[in-house]
Parts: sequence; structure tokens; C-alpha cells
Amino acid sequence: MLIFNRDTWQEIFGSIQKNKARTIITVLGVLWGIFIYIVLSGAAKGLDNGFEEKFKDLAMNSMFAWAQQTSVPYAGFKTGRPIQLKLGDVRTLKTRIPAIQYIAPRNVKGAFGGAAGSVVKDQRVGTYNIYGDYPVLTKIAAQKIYIGGRFINSGDIDDARKVCVIGERTQKELFAKEENPLGQYIRIDKVFFRVIGVKKYEEGGGFGDDGDITIPYTTFRKLYNTGENVGWLAIAAYDDADVMQVEEDVKYVLKQIHQIAPEDDRAIGSFNLGEIFNKINGFAKGLTFLSLVVGIATILAGVIGIGNILLISVKERTKELGVRRALGATPSEVRGQIILESVFLTLVAGVFGIILGALVLQGIDAATQDSDIPYTNPTVPILYVIGALATMVVLGTLIGLIPAQRAVSIKPIDALREE
Repeated sequence: MLIFNRDTWQEIFGSIQKNKARTIITVLGVLWGIFIYIVLSGAAKGLDNGFEEKFKDLAMNSMFAWAQQTSVPYAGFKTGRPIQLKLGDVRTLKTRIPAIQYIAPRNVKGAFGGAAGSVVKDQRVGTYNIYGDYPVLTKIAAQKIYIGGRFINSGDIDDARKVCVIGERTQKELFAKEENPLGQYIRIDKVFFRVIGVKKYEEGGGFGDDGDITIPYTTFRKLYNTGENVGWLAIAAYDDADVMQVEEDVKYVLKQIHQIAPEDDRAIGSFNLGEIFNKINGFAKGLTFLSLVVGIATILAGVIGIGNILLISVKERTKELGVRRALGATPSEVRGQIILESVFLTLVAGVFGIILGALVLQGIDAATQDSDIPYTNPTVPILYVIGALATMVVLGTLIGLIPAQRAVSIKPIDALREE
């Protein structure tokens, strides 16, 4: 085969050496194209991975809703009327909005400017945010509990048990270093609670910090006499649902329940994490598409340059090609050599471009490891890399056909006459 013929490769390298400067400059064009594609695609993937890592404990299609004050008079009520969410709102929303998969009412003492709960363990005293939650919260925001402990369960809710899950900082501040807090009691606002778990705190896990204490929602209601009042709602939609539409539907239903003007945009506050995820994903996809367009355009320009170099090479080697034809070289052998040279140069440029792009991505990853930038593991899927190389081989072959056909069209007698 031509590709395994030593003489063929000697002629290819001999041709490259005769046109070193032009060949290097042209190959750099192809290298730059694949380099741009790898770096931009990897950067987009790193951003996508970083955001997912930052909020990995939250459902992708999640949102939060809370009540504020009206800004528009309606149904006989004045502007500035405070709105209070109720437990009944949860049932109504779940019934009227089929796209809602999970909904968790939440209450808190402390946080958002409120007075925190007073907590005592023996002689140690501290103030911490006290959350009242349902077990369904774990479906929306993962609660990582250290081995041996657990989160609130349905039995705790049904019996309004005096149990609690504490945070890592709470454990350090209220318990001795080697002391196991599980099964021990702490006093929360003068009421004893048994510790059933220690929550591992991770940033991006929703509202809260590493000192929070969680108790059953029903126990919270009795302890602080909140009745049917709800602080805010954590909501997760089904994966195939439009979370932005769910947000609009939630606000619409809540406005109807609490007699709020349809045009009042301030009475119900919300934070849509799903919308942010969609925007980040859209940006990442746009960046990937841009890298594809720019990369292919640059590669194509470089490959065309390689074709031009080979055309010049064919012209300069007219006599040599004529001698080869006169000595019995077939048109397919001449054509194959020129195409092989084109593919070889294209592949060499592509491989070096991929290596250089991978090194740059590795450097970016190392530089962002300890930063607050949501950026993790910028990589390009191997199938994309293989696809890019395959595209380059095809382009190299196609562009090599032009100078190859030019070489084949040279008549031996005309080539031998040329000075």
C-alpha cells in the first residue's frame, strides 16, 4: 500500500522541507482552528459542570415563592396589605398545577433579619436559625446527614416529635470535640429536643448555613404558635415541565387565593433556580455552537491553505512528476501521494491543536480550583474530538484532490520539456 511505502514518505518529507516556512504558516492555520474549537467547547463544558456542581444538591427544575405586600389596591383592600401564605395553599397549588412534582412548605425562626432561636447544651449557649420542615424537602434540596444520623421523617411529623437535626458548626460549638451528639438533648427556646442527625453543610444547597437546626414542621408550629402560616414554599417541577411557566402559574394561583390584583408583581416574590439553569445551559450550548462554527471556518481556511501549498509544490515538481510518470508511475499512485501529503499535514496540525487546547484547558482548570468561580473540569467529549479529526481527514482529502488532479493531468512529455 502507498501509505506503507518508504519512498512515498521520503518524497512527502522532502516536499515539506523544500517549503518549510509556507508549510508551517499554513499548518498553523489548521492548528489554530482545532485549538479554538477545543478551548471554547471545553470552556462551555467547564461552566456547565461548575454550575451543576455548585447547585448539585438542588433540583434543577426548582423555584421558591414567598409572600410580600400588595402594591396595587384590589377587591376593596388598600395598597401595602401584607400577604400570608397558608398550609392550604400547598394543597391548592398541587391540585391546580399538575407540573408540580414536589412542594415543601417551610418556616424559620431567625434568618432574613428575624431573631434566631436560643439553644442551650449544658453550660454552652448559642443562637441559631431554627427551621420547621417536612421530609419532602429532601426531594428538592438534598440533606446530607453524617453516618448514624437521619433527617426528619413522616413519624416525626405525625407525632410532632421533639427531635432535631443540627449543623456542623452547631455541633462544634455546643458539643465537645470527641462527643457524639446523636441521642443527646439540647434546649431550643427552653424546650428539650433530641439530636437525631448532623447535617453536612455544602454551599449551594439552598437557604441556610452551617449552624442551622431543623425540627419537624408540626413541632415548629406548636413551639412558635405559627398555626397555618407558612414562611415560604420550595417547589420542584417535573423534568419535562417548563419551570418558568410553573412560576407564572404558582403566582397566578396564589394571587387568586389571597385576592391579589393580577397585575400586582410585588405581592408574591419568587426565585427561579430552573430559569438560571436554563440560561447557563443555553449560554454553554451557544458557546459550543460558536466554537464549532469558528473552529470549522478556521480549519477550512487552513486546509485551503494546505491545498494552495500543494498546488505550488506540484508546479515546482513538474519535471519530477513527469519523470515518475515516464518511469511507469500510475495516475493513482501520483494522486495518492498528493492526497496523502494533504491528509498528513492536516492530521499533524489537528493533533498538535488538540494537545495544545487540552493543555490550556488543564491550566484553566488548575487556576479556578480554589476560586469562587462556578467552573469545574473543562473537557471536550472524546466523540467530539474524534469527530473533529474525522472532519479534518475528510477536508484534507477533498482539498488534496485539487493538486492531485493537477499532478495527474501533467503529461510526461510536457514535463520533461520544461526547463
